[in-house]
Amino acid sequence: MREFLKASTPAPTLSRRQFVGAGAAAGVLAGASLWPAVAQSQPRKLTLAWSQASFCQVPVPIALERGFFEQNGLQVEVLNWGGSADQLLEALATGKAEVGVGLIHRWIKPLEAGLDVKLIGSLHGGCLRFVGVKAAGVTQDVNTLKGKVIGVADLNSPAKQFFAIHLSKQGIDVDKDVEWRVFPADLLDVAAKKGEIHAIADGDPNLYLLEKRNPGVFAEIGNSAKGEYAEKICCVLGGGGTFVREEKQHAAAVVRSLVQASQYVAENPNESARIFAKYTPKFEVDDLQRLLAELTYQHHPAGARLRDEVRDFAADFRGAGILKRGTDPVRFANHIAVDVLS
Repeated sequence: MREFLKASTPAPTLSRRQFVGAGAAAGVLAGASLWPAVAQSQPRKLTLAWSQASFCQVPVPIALERGFFEQNGLQVEVLNWGGSADQLLEALATGKAEVGVGLIHRWIKPLEAGLDVKLIGSLHGGCLRFVGVKAAGVTQDVNTLKGKVIGVADLNSPAKQFFAIHLSKQGIDVDKDVEWRVFPADLLDVAAKKGEIHAIADGDPNLYLLEKRNPGVFAEIGNSAKGEYAEKICCVLGGGGTFVREEKQHAAAVVRSLVQASQYVAENPNESARIFAKYTPKFEVDDLQRLLAELTYQHHPAGARLRDEVRDFAADFRGAGILKRGTDPVRFANHIAVDVLS
């Protein structure tokens, strides 16, 4: 097991202006003309693991349907992953799939434990939200949460971890000032109407559907696509360590393909929703269009920018006690985030 020992100097931070500048640079890199396809006689066959139930991972089918993988010299078979994040990372580490996508909030802790998986790209930001029950007196003022119960689908869920950090930064003791209570995701609104919970921390599309069937009941408290998090990643692209080290050019081809796909979604959310609808009959096209338009698909950093954001997430997670106090965010990010494009 690798230990990421704490450095003697703190990790540097970036201003919002620097974030915006970096995001603009990432947008420039998204131009397909700047990234020619890999020159080879036969495409590299590989497996990409993703969750078909996660609408936010729409760049994966977009890259398939729009031919971005083929343009970059790849023949990709997608594996609809139904297991846990830990199992997905283990599949990447053992070569059962070369690459996979998932929420950075679920990946950071297992990667600290030493799984041989590298972060090489990203798809978007956003998709985690936090709402209060108006009838319970919970509003945008986080102080109204004191003494209240927050409903979550999982005590280790990305939304629970993310907003625990968010609340801690604003002076809320997330262990004493509030209570976290687990309910099935699709019954969180029922628990709210019964008065068993007073707020919900979850992700879209579930929260979107809860609000849709309960108009006017909830008030948004936090959103990972807004404010200081507007230029930060959410879903990331990882590759097995052996694949990344030995086939850097093919790892880079996957990054290019998904950056092109993410940029396509940012510029064409309506068409992207129509393409993705056949993968998820659960949702109407107009619902998907609204959901996709809310996320920050224009933000999909790779290389040094990705490493900086991983560092910032690691610092937040260490501060919240999710990562070990001895884990240094800079060393951790330098170890797990790899620039395959340089």
